[in-house]
Amino acid sequence: MEQVLRIRNLCKKYPGFQLQDVSFAVEKGMIMGFIGRNGAGKTTTLKSVMKLVHPDSGEISFFGLEPGEKEQEIKRRIGYAAGGISYYHRKKTEEIVRVTKTFYPGWDETACRHYMEKFSLEPGKRLRELSEGMKVKFNLMLALSHGAEFLILDEPTSGLDPVSREELLEIFLDLAASGVSILFSTHITSDLDKCADAITYIQKGQILASERTGAFLERYRLAAVPGELTSAQRELALGVRRCKEGRTALILKEQEELFRGLRGNGSDSSVPRGIQVMPADLEAVMVHLEGGVDQHEAIG
Repeated sequence: MEQVLRIRNLCKKYPGFQLQDVSFAVEKGMIMGFIGRNGAGKTTTLKSVMKLVHPDSGEISFFGLEPGEKEQEIKRRIGYAAGGISYYHRKKTEEIVRVTKTFYPGWDETACRHYMEKFSLEPGKRLRELSEGMKVKFNLMLALSHGAEFLILDEPTSGLDPVSREELLEIFLDLAASGVSILFSTHITSDLDKCADAITYIQKGQILASERTGAFLERYRLAAVPGELTSAQRELALGVRRCKEGRTALILKEQEELFRGLRGNGSDSSVPRGIQVMPADLEAVMVHLEGGVDQHEAIG
């Protein structure tokens, strides 16, 4: 499968934080979600890819091309947008379009009109008059009007209401169906459940996993345990959180029977009964992996 982006051993060091050997690839026509909690390194990675910050080391290629080989071609084929985009708020959208298209010899006026209509963008409106969702759509329109085949989006759904987020995800699905590749960072994991073919999970500047969403989720199970876990079960769990009925524990799929069978030494009066084990969604995986232990244990 053709790769539109390949990152190998990307490193960037700041005081108190560093990206460490970040490596992953995005395939043509793929929607990849880039997930991790705030401060994990998502934005730093994307800005390094877009040369908005200079990485200390590593290799980045687009469409099999090194950035130095055909930089203008690469820029034409890529669109970048970030949540909370800010232009000159007093400018009208038609004025911004007129300036933007001067930078792209291959600007497609027909595509521009198509997406203006599709996204219900009014040429006479000023940026400050648009909702956050409409601003994101406007930025997408600019990228798609110059023939972008690959969209890199930093928290595009952040701050949007549920209806606007749903509309944007439907646009992503339509674009992917037409062959456009999308890499977007988010901490809203429910968005990925609806549209992502693959996920790349970054934790404290390091890639925890990068694979198809289904394959990633298949390795985990979520165990709901009434009451407290035994000490042996806590050692096996990848993360434990409180719930109304007791505790939930993230475990590996192959350790389900072992987890069920850990009953202590027989003298433990708080041995959990009635354990329910179920598939884990992305939110459950992320909450448990990032949380580590539940609040009760952390305080105690």
